[in-house]
Amino acid sequence: MDSLSLLPVYREQTGPAAGCVVVRLDQPLKPVVVLDLELIQRLEATLRSVMMGGVGGAGEAGGVSGLVLASASERVFVAGADLKAISELDDPALHRYLEYGAKVFGMLHEMPFPTVAAINGAALGGGLELAMHCDAIVGGPPAMKDGAPGRPYPIGLPEAGLAICPGWGGTNLLPARIDPADAIWRTASGATMLFDDAVKAGFFDRVADSADGLIATALAVLVEMRAVPLKRDGMPRRWIGRPACVVGVLKRFDSVRAELPNTEAAAAVARAVDAGLTRGWAAALEFERQELVRLRHTGPAKAALEAFFAKGKK
Repeated sequence: MDSLSLLPVYREQTGPAAGCVVVRLDQPLKPVVVLDLELIQRLEATLRSVMMGGVGGAGEAGGVSGLVLASASERVFVAGADLKAISELDDPALHRYLEYGAKVFGMLHEMPFPTVAAINGAALGGGLELAMHCDAIVGGPPAMKDGAPGRPYPIGLPEAGLAICPGWGGTNLLPARIDPADAIWRTASGATMLFDDAVKAGFFDRVADSADGLIATALAVLVEMRAVPLKRDGMPRRWIGRPACVVGVLKRFDSVRAELPNTEAAAAVARAVDAGLTRGWAAALEFERQELVRLRHTGPAKAALEAFFAKGKK
């Protein structure tokens, strides 16, 4: 990992947000940002460098007071996990890939300062899970194109549409951000939502007035958050096991169970939600990993992934 390049990092030097850093996910040789092993390794190395003061004078000694996770892509935040790896790795290797991703994502909610994801475009699957590990999420409207508003971008967990399930906590994160019944149904069916729908659903903690103002808005949120004492316990700030969420999620979960698709993927999502509510965050993550590894071997998943790759080649 020593030979990997760090992700681009910018540090605010003056003003209210002084000490906040902006980390941008980038893959210059790819059309969109995808969470492959190399990108996750670069993210880990960058976050560690920030903490140790190796990037722009960052780290506690350098006075870092907040972190914005953004994308260098104009098209997407993150398009998702590496489906090629999910399809082709053997079971032990896929478990390691998923466990490693969970460890790196977890760094975002273990930092000694607040973290904010700044979503500027499509945030799907593992990309959305990555964002939801941050303490807050700020969304930006689609960038203007030829003087007109850009096309609304999708947000969601589409894994069940490929007959698999999330693997980095999505089943337990999304129901803590929007109506739990809607979140569980969407996750179990693979249905995504567009930016405008996400705004109406209350998914974002803050919405920027324009695409150009996204980072400034995210920094303003960090300034507000760092004024409040930070308590860390090794779990995301917003997930279904929090006392403020449990009762509401249980009630809405019961109301939507009968409406979930009759598929193995939907059943796995429901059981992962139950695992989080009854056994905790770590148990939910472990259950998701086990189910994702198992489901990708099923006939429906093999057919769906094969069709996905064939479409990509065209």
